[in-house]
Amino acid sequence: MLVHSPDSGLGKVVPSKAQDWLFEDIVHLDTIRRKEYDYYTKILLYFLDPSKIKGRLSEIDDEKSRRSFFKPGNENFFRSEKVIELEWLLADILRNHEIKLKLVAAVCAIEGCSYATQNDLFSLPPQQLSKVFISGTANDDEMIFPPIPNFIFTRDIGIVINDYILLNKPAKKARTREAMLMKYIFFNHPLFAGYHDNILEISDSPHHFLIPRESDEKKITLEGGDVMVITKDHVLIGVSERTTLEAVHQVSNLLFEKNIVKKITMIKIPKKRDFMHIDTIFTQVKRDVWVMLGTFSRKRIKMEDADPVQKVLEMERKDEKITIIQFRKKNIEEPVYFDSLEELLTDISKNDLNCEGKVKFIYSGNNEFPFDAREQWTDSCNLLAIKEGVILGYDRNDKTVEAFREHGFKIVNADELIYKMENDKLDPEEIEDTMILIPSAELSRARGGFHCMSMPLLRDEIS
Repeated sequence: MLVHSPDSGLGKVVPSKAQDWLFEDIVHLDTIRRKEYDYYTKILLYFLDPSKIKGRLSEIDDEKSRRSFFKPGNENFFRSEKVIELEWLLADILRNHEIKLKLVAAVCAIEGCSYATQNDLFSLPPQQLSKVFISGTANDDEMIFPPIPNFIFTRDIGIVINDYILLNKPAKKARTREAMLMKYIFFNHPLFAGYHDNILEISDSPHHFLIPRESDEKKITLEGGDVMVITKDHVLIGVSERTTLEAVHQVSNLLFEKNIVKKITMIKIPKKRDFMHIDTIFTQVKRDVWVMLGTFSRKRIKMEDADPVQKVLEMERKDEKITIIQFRKKNIEEPVYFDSLEELLTDISKNDLNCEGKVKFIYSGNNEFPFDAREQWTDSCNLLAIKEGVILGYDRNDKTVEAFREHGFKIVNADELIYKMENDKLDPEEIEDTMILIPSAELSRARGGFHCMSMPLLRDEIS
């Protein structure tokens, strides 16, 4: 799994630029690191690479260590090959003189740097240059160019589909630099040597530079939060505020032509900041359990509780509609249509994942207004299943947590779980049907949950 821990650039976001940099608010850096994201890192390591952390917790948490375990540039950094930090991948490739030369020139061209700045950057050692490229800051006093605070949302920068990596094309200018940095990492780091011939790039539309700025019909943008790998044969792709219909067109043709998948489902959701990507309105918990926003439920779409007049009037509204079309490689010209998100997800559980019982849905905010919308905004649906039935979520979404408890899930706070795993009171392999709550007062301000903050490279088959 690829991750990126909050860097100093998050502490440089100012109110006047927050929305340009895709943040709704400014965050307190020390809190987001020590009291929130560090819990996430620890839990990932206990589950994915316990040898890096087990038995060392008192040393790691000691004030004298000054968080060295979590700092990519420090010799005590955990440097796991299973929980992989992007900053040290970038530092690794910058040790190559030619790559360093190209990246310095490319970043300086994007950011409009002077020739003198370009020379100064080239003189920096790889680890320091890696930090500058990400944070925009050479030292605590000098900002060279804007930070890329969205780099913590690694899900968006690329998608591993079987033996291939599909690169993104970000919709917003604020993410241009991170997309370029990731392209160089994927093509040049030894970790991805086996993928180098299987990296997929989607091109812009022909003559895209002649298309009027206000027309987005042929614009091609794609972000990983809109792509879900359901099985090795089936991929979901969203059309949203960040991913365009033309991108889905190109990606679908590419995946079918190369025989990478057999089935692609397009899910078109309203182009609203509230939703952003499809993983902000639903994610998978188990083979037969999903969490989703009730706005897109069959009951709400069909207006089953409305009176006859209200039903007719409300059905005319277009802003909350969802369109679902499934293409199958063996019969592309006859797509399958689904009336609701629940219908699609039920079909996936039963036909792709061979579930025999009833498929369950847990709703944001327990489907109670206004908690459903409030908690979806703070990523109640953007959960990460670290193993089947074991999910990471924010502690602030009380009604959603209540819904999980009602569906038989154990609820445990991150600090309690870490204590039990460190002291052999609980084995990660034995944990089932559990929601792990991580503190989120500052993390939630960044507008992304743990699904966004993870990019899977290798997935275990669901047994």
